[in-house]
Amino acid sequence: MSRIGRKPVAVPANVKVALDDHTIHIEGPKGKLSFTYRPSITVVHDTGAKQIVVSRADEERENRALHGLTRSLIANMVEGVTAGYTRKLEIQGVGYQAQLKKANTVALQVGYANQVVLEAPPGVTVTVPDATHIVISGPDKQAVGQFAATVRKVRPPEPYKGKGIRYEGEVVRRKAGKAFGSK
Repeated sequence: MSRIGRKPVAVPANVKVALDDHTIHIEGPKGKLSFTYRPSITVVHDTGAKQIVVSRADEERENRALHGLTRSLIANMVEGVTAGYTRKLEIQGVGYQAQLKKANTVALQVGYANQVVLEAPPGVTVTVPDATHIVISGPDKQAVGQFAATVRKVRPPEPYKGKGIRYEGEVVRRKAGKAFGSK
């Protein structure tokens, strides 16, 4: 069996879990999330033990793959509504900067003629602590990561000078420029 799929998901006291027809709804202090899982996967909420157990119907290849995936997605939802997820981006380059236009809308000046304005999806919060840092947070891990990737894609870091938008702590492999005078 799947090692990840077998592990039960612990449910904290401040999290509410509701199961509908192949849909799990999780509500906590940071927000509400829901997920529709496949009919071949069974999800059971044990209120006494305060845990969620995921199991599969048979040993078919697709069901084995979905078993661990479903358990991981539910665990991410529980963590998201309790602690939340955060991605930090940093901007490097002369004159490159970000600013908050209005709530959850970030304007980027990264070497183009015009500003690039991006609006965050619902449930995702964007803050700009200073002109060269962007903090993206929210309860949905996928939505936070996707919006961070969208912001980074506006101007990914280039290998010669390192200018661009990168994740905090990301190491950009640098290249040497042209070599002059070598014969």
